Amino acid sequence: MCGIVGIFTKVGLDHIKVTPEVLSHRGPDASGVWNSDDNKVTFGHTRLSVIDLSEAANQPFHSSDGRYVVVYNGELYNHLEIRKKIHVPEVTNQVVASSAGLSHEPETVNIFRTKSDTESLLAAYQQWGPACLDRFNGMFAFAIYDKRDQALFLARDHMGIKPLFWYKDDDTFAFASEIKALTTIPAIKSKLTINSRAISRFLHLGYIPAPDTIYTEIKKFPQGHYAIIDKTLDVTFRKWWSAEDQIEPQIFEDELKAMDKLQELVEDAVHKRLLADVSVGSFLSGGIDSSLVSAVAQRFSDKPFKTFNIGFEDQKFDESKYAEKVAKAIGTEHHHHRIKEHEAMELLMDIIPVYDEPFADSSSIPTMLVSKLARKEVKVVLTGDGGDELFHGYGSYLWAERLRTSGRRLIANTASYPLSQFGNSRIKRIAELMSTNGNSLRSHIFSQEQYFFSNKEINKLLVDSIYDKSQFYDDPDLKRKLSPSENQALFDLKYYLPDDLLVKVDRATMRYSLEARVPLLDYRIINFALNLSPGLKNGFGSDKYLLKKVLFNYLPAQLFERPKQGFGIPLGKWLNGEMGYLIDKYLNPEMIGQYGIVWYPVVRKYIERFRKGESYLYNRIWALIVLHWWMHKNQPE
Repeated sequence: MCGIVGIFTKVGLDHIKVTPEVLSHRGPDASGVWNSDDNKVTFGHTRLSVIDLSEAANQPFHSSDGRYVVVYNGELYNHLEIRKKIHVPEVTNQVVASSAGLSHEPETVNIFRTKSDTESLLAAYQQWGPACLDRFNGMFAFAIYDKRDQALFLARDHMGIKPLFWYKDDDTFAFASEIKALTTIPAIKSKLTINSRAISRFLHLGYIPAPDTIYTEIKKFPQGHYAIIDKTLDVTFRKWWSAEDQIEPQIFEDELKAMDKLQELVEDAVHKRLLADVSVGSFLSGGIDSSLVSAVAQRFSDKPFKTFNIGFEDQKFDESKYAEKVAKAIGTEHHHHRIKEHEAMELLMDIIPVYDEPFADSSSIPTMLVSKLARKEVKVVLTGDGGDELFHGYGSYLWAERLRTSGRRLIANTASYPLSQFGNSRIKRIAELMSTNGNSLRSHIFSQEQYFFSNKEINKLLVDSIYDKSQFYDDPDLKRKLSPSENQALFDLKYYLPDDLLVKVDRATMRYSLEARVPLLDYRIINFALNLSPGLKNGFGSDKYLLKKVLFNYLPAQLFERPKQGFGIPLGKWLNGEMGYLIDKYLNPEMIGQYGIVWYPVVRKYIERFRKGESYLYNRIWALIVLHWWMHKNQPE
C-alpha cells in the first residue's frame, strides 16, 4: 500500500512542488520523487513494502526501456499469472570463459528486474495498453507517464477500493491518494472554493458521494474508469467496468450449485489476498462477513492466523464476546482490546485531519482503534466489507420492499405525521423514514436508516443560496428489472460502499500504515452476487441467506443466532454527556453565523429536541458538528 501524488503542467514546475511526505503514513518504508527532463511532470510516492521488499521495487518505477514511469497504490493479486502471459524480450549474455578457463553456454536473463506487482502492472500496460485493466484482479489507483508521447494515463480499480483524487485548471493537472496532498500545494490551494452541492449531500448521507469533494475544484476519480491526459491537458475519461454492466438478463436460482460456486469464489479470493512478503491477519467482529473471511484464511494457514477485535465497556456496542467464540472455534491467534471511552473520544479529534473533508461515519473511530491494535502484529489485514451490500444484510432493503409502490408510499406518508407527533424516539425515527413521496427514494431510505437529514429537512435547514435541489440518484435502466431491495443494494454498492465504508477503512488503516484487503469485493464475487436470485440473499426468513450457508460449512450456526449488530460507538450517549461541549463550541450562533451555511434557529430546535430525549437525532447533530468543525479548520483563504 502506498501514497501517490503527481502534477502535469504546461508551464513548468518552477513554482509547483509535490510533497509526498504528507502521505508518509500511507508508506513509511520508502519515498521518492521523479521530475521529467522538460520540467513539466513530477511524480511523488511513499511506499508501504508488502510484496518484494527490496529497494529495486521502490517507486516512481521506470520501465526497462525508459519510456514509461509509474506511481501505483494497491495490490494485484494475480500479478504472477499476468507475468506468464506477457511476451517480453530476453537479454542474452555471452560468457566466453569463466575465471577457471571453462566455457559457458549463453545465459538467458528475463527482463523482469523485481518480483513486485508494480513491475507486472507496468509491463501489462506496455503490452496491452488500457485493456490490461480487464486482466487485473486487485485494488489499485495508478498513474503512468509516457515520456515519448507526453501523455498521462490514470486508472482506478473496479469498486474504488483505493482512493484517487484529481484537480485541473488551465495550466495544471494534478492527482493524489488523499486530498491533503493537493491542498498542501500553494498553487492549488489558492484556487480552491467550497462545494455547496457537496455540503447538502453530506448532510443527507453523512459522506460526500463521488464525483464531488468538499472543494469544487477537486474531484474523486470515478471507480472502474481510466483517463488519458495529453500534453495540452485535455482529459478523456472512459469507463472500463461498472456494477450495472455486470447485471445479466437471467438470475441464478439453483441453491446447491450457487452455494458451491460461492464457496469456491470466496476461498480463491481469500487465498489470493494472502499473497505477501509480510505477516497477514484479519479483522474479526464476530459477524457473518468477517467470520467467513477469517475462517477461510485460517484454513489456508499452516499456523494460527492472527485475528483482531476491540470491545467497549458499553455492552450495547460490544461484540467482543462473539468474536472470541468465533476465534476459538476456528483456532486463530486472537488479539482483543476493550477500550475505555476516553480512548475513543480522544481519537475523535483525528476525524478531521484523517479524512480531509467532512465525514460523519463515527464508526471510523473503532476502525482506527482496531487498526492500531493490528499494526502491532501484522502489516496486512483482511476485512469483511462488501458482504452486506452484495448479499442484502441491511434493514434498508426491507424498507425498500415496504415502500415499493406509490400506493404504499402514500399510506406510509399519511401515517408518518401522527407517528412523528406522538411516538417515542424509535417511532419518530420510523415516521421520518415513512415520510416520502418517492423522489430520491434510495437516498431517502439510506439517509433515514442512518439517522441523517432527509431532503425535506435539508430544504428548511440550509440557507437558500447554497441549497442544491438536483436529483441525486434514479434507478438505472438495466438488462433486467431489479426488485426494490436489489435497487437499494445497487445504490449502496455505487455510493455507500466506495464513498463511505471503503474510505473509512482506507484512511483508518493507513493512519497506522496498515494495508487492508477486501476479499468479498473480488470482482468475480460481485458479478456472481449481482446475478443471484434475491431469494437466495434475503429469503427463507434470513438475511444474507446464501452467505450464511457457506459460512456454516466452517462454523456452527449457533454462534450466529443473534440480531445483527453494527460496528459503532455510543455517540448519542457521549453527545448528551462528556462530548456535549462540541455542540456548544461548533453549533453556537456565532460559529453558525460566521459560515452562513445553515439557519441557526433550525439548528437550535434540533439541539433542543435531542437534549429532551429524541436520541435518534444524534447523527444529525454530529454531521452539523463535523461540518462546522471542518470549516473552522480548513476554509480556503
